Amino acid sequence: MAKESKQKPAAPTRPRLSRDEQQALGKSLREKCPRDSHGAWNPPPDRPSPLALIDQSNKGRVPDLIPLRMGRMVRTPFTFYRGAALNMAHDLANTPVTGLRVQACGDCHLMNFGAFATPERRMIFDLNDMDETLPAPWEWDLKRLAASFILACRDNRFGEGSARDAAMTCVRSYRERMAEYSQMSALDTWYSRIEIEQAVDALSNADGRKRLAKRIAQARARSVLEHDFPKLAAMRGEEPSIKDNPPLVYHPRNIDEESLLEQAREAFAMYRESIQEDRRTLIDRYELKDIAFKVVGVGSVGTFCGVLLLMANKDDPLFLQVKEARASVLAPYAGKSLYPNEGQRVVNGYRRIQSASDIFLGWTMGRHGRHYFVRQLKDMKVSAEVEIMQPSSMTEYAELCGWTLARAHARSGEAAEISGYLGKSESFDKAIMKFGVAYADQNEADHEVLADAVRSGRVEVTVEAE
Repeated sequence: MAKESKQKPAAPTRPRLSRDEQQALGKSLREKCPRDSHGAWNPPPDRPSPLALIDQSNKGRVPDLIPLRMGRMVRTPFTFYRGAALNMAHDLANTPVTGLRVQACGDCHLMNFGAFATPERRMIFDLNDMDETLPAPWEWDLKRLAASFILACRDNRFGEGSARDAAMTCVRSYRERMAEYSQMSALDTWYSRIEIEQAVDALSNADGRKRLAKRIAQARARSVLEHDFPKLAAMRGEEPSIKDNPPLVYHPRNIDEESLLEQAREAFAMYRESIQEDRRTLIDRYELKDIAFKVVGVGSVGTFCGVLLLMANKDDPLFLQVKEARASVLAPYAGKSLYPNEGQRVVNGYRRIQSASDIFLGWTMGRHGRHYFVRQLKDMKVSAEVEIMQPSSMTEYAELCGWTLARAHARSGEAAEISGYLGKSESFDKAIMKFGVAYADQNEADHEVLADAVRSGRVEVTVEAE
């Protein structure tokens, strides 16, 4: 059975400071960590080869899928960045920090934000992928996010000025929203959420608003039975099963299907104990019918991820996503997780960061000791179409992401202390933008190292059809 860890985050030992005292404390941190110091990126002489860290991150992955991961990473500097979270975690550990910590996303780039449904069936905009979440310096998330905007703008062939504007806007939004959260009550901060209508209204382009509104309407109208089931599953005689679509979705050939399903049922029983008690009543209405492996994302390729098909009756399907939870890439630099199960770490990170989380969020462990977390495969999810954005819409999206990250950090961190440090000027904004540009340059150089290794045949890749 999955049990709550006996290791709990330590209760506060110091008395609560007043808001003014927190602001003053944050401001005082500028002495030991000047705001403009965040703008520097100087790789240390002993910085590991980017390939060495990629090899390290590949350990324990499905060997046959590693070439697919490398193929996705080598496409562009931006896709390399998405897969190189460990590389940047190592680099961020060598940058200045104030010492203030939050529940960090851990892999905070602009593709890990999006819209999804709350348990009350409202749509919100929030962080939606936190495999690497861990308590860590708040600056690390913001630096990774800012650099991702520089790289995405370059990937879209925007001018360097547009890239800098997007990064600056992101950080400015974070700073200004953090100031707002610093003045709010603890409960109001916790209850705060960004409704999808607010995201739509933030778009200045009428065509952009119309396109996003259409995608939201489609997501709301989407039915598991009418849309997901025909696409992902089929009847095999009297029983439903997940369709094979190799190499992206497949039943492994080296494991007997009945044996695989038996292992899945064992892990599912453990997962059931990890979700809220009232939600067990709901999950007990479903019977597990099939499991298949599924390749997802860039950074997760090669980890053990899968899809579960459950049925409450013949016309009532449910798909759950199972993702392997490995130790966070931040752990060597921010400290080991308090939780014995890495899936538990991820789930509790989701609950601390998101303003509303999936009702089926839970964790488990496989027969061979791998840790997993579970959530719904799709639930009114809408992702940003970054590749078709124009400079103006990229900047507006950057503002939305900066706001979202500030809300997330304000839930677990001390907003008044962070705001006190940030202040009202653009000093910090400019520094992070400068860092983002410098680190994007570093990332491009690292990507070229991988590209050279692929061209020389030292790194094997699987090239997918466009």
